[in-house]
Amino acid sequence: MLPYNSSCLSTEVSDFILNCFVRSPSWQHWLSLPLSILFLVAMGANAILLITIQLEASLHEPMYYLLGLLSLLDIVLCLTVIPKVLAIFWFDLRSISFSTCFLQMFIMNSFLPMESCTFMVMAYDRYVAICKPLYYPTIITDQFVAKAVLFIVARSTFLTTPTPILSARLHYCGKNIIENCICANLSVSKLSCDNVTLNKIYQLIVAWTLLSCDLILIFVSYILILKTVLRLKAKGAAAKALSTCGSHFILILFFSTILLVLVFTHIAKKKVSPEIPILLNVLHHVIPAALNPIVYGVRTQEIKKGIRKLLRRVVERCK
Repeated sequence: MLPYNSSCLSTEVSDFILNCFVRSPSWQHWLSLPLSILFLVAMGANAILLITIQLEASLHEPMYYLLGLLSLLDIVLCLTVIPKVLAIFWFDLRSISFSTCFLQMFIMNSFLPMESCTFMVMAYDRYVAICKPLYYPTIITDQFVAKAVLFIVARSTFLTTPTPILSARLHYCGKNIIENCICANLSVSKLSCDNVTLNKIYQLIVAWTLLSCDLILIFVSYILILKTVLRLKAKGAAAKALSTCGSHFILILFFSTILLVLVFTHIAKKKVSPEIPILLNVLHHVIPAALNPIVYGVRTQEIKKGIRKLLRRVVERCK
């Protein structure tokens, strides 16, 4: 491994050092336990939700398949980011190999837009359910879900794969200290001896295009849903219609709020501590993952019943 503060040499870097919270080392101590708990909650809750959807026949519907996809994406993102962060916090294992770093970058860059696109498809599902209820069984089918999943994976993979490829092709000839807890593209590429302008421009355009399009379509869907709901005259019909998409709206609001706060702290990085964007970046990979299955589990009766049945089966087998 090269010396941490080495200057630009001809020897290529073979691994990196993740150097996070160096200005505030106490953060590692008080963050380690809550982050460990959030990670365990995220893994456990999403695993239970996936098993429940698989075993409970009444949940074999498009809406729950999409929720299962969201849980799967959350699990992969959490496993990609949080164990390494906890290894740094608990055991000071800061080294990460060149290939592992860019694999982590690829998963983060592709799976976050997949989550955003999944929220968009779920918003469309709620739009059809409330605004076109008679057509729902013919529009939102298992074939629709299969095509939506294919689109989600293909779109994100095709558009985001160039980002880690561009970063991996750069020459890293000296500096190997990443001022972050994760292998974020901009944190890694700025260590290169090459010009990284193309890398920065491409990531900026793709990230804003994908996330902005998804959020705009989600917003339009909910505007149309609200218009339809306000026209309902039957007593309690509006409240019932809104309750069917309440969980989804809460999760989108939380997902987009953390993302926007992260963006604004990066923009105003001269006015905030440099540790804040790093902290938000880490939390964005675990808090939504922990909340998604809990919010749906608490607010959706069918999922509640399915989890109860699953727990009864487990208890019966243990007796």
